[in-house]
Amino acid sequence: MKAVIQRVTEASVTINGVVKSEIKQGLLVLLGVTHDDTKEDIEWLTNKIVGLRIFSDNDGAMNLSVGDVDGDILVISQFTLYASTKKGNRPSFLEAARPDKAIPMYEEFVSTLSRKRNKPTYTGEFGADMKVQLLNDGPVTIVIDTKNKR
Repeated sequence: MKAVIQRVTEASVTINGVVKSEIKQGLLVLLGVTHDDTKEDIEWLTNKIVGLRIFSDNDGAMNLSVGDVDGDILVISQFTLYASTKKGNRPSFLEAARPDKAIPMYEEFVSTLSRKRNKPTYTGEFGADMKVQLLNDGPVTIVIDTKNKR
């Protein structure tokens, strides 16, 4: 799994002109799933995300997690994180998991985040044409790949 995590002061996702989800302070997570991802990857990545200390404390140091600031999380499926641009100029998405694998993994990821935080996790809609808006705070953007745990 790959995740692009952005600290935001607000974010929303719109589908067919209708806002499906919106958050204020928190994290926008773009999530990509590949063929060999497992439930262990979900556990590891969700632990990383809820524990990331990327919010400022009273001294201005990044020392607080999303839970410490009572922030929300918006997760958007993003198969394009597995784009390969090695040949030519048209990206290949062969490393992205097909929907029959990716959808259950995405849903399990969202439900695991909600369970670990005892708070709803907001989402887009898998496979939909989504318009994502965000106000990146900092900017702070972190990229995590479960294949690079060490």
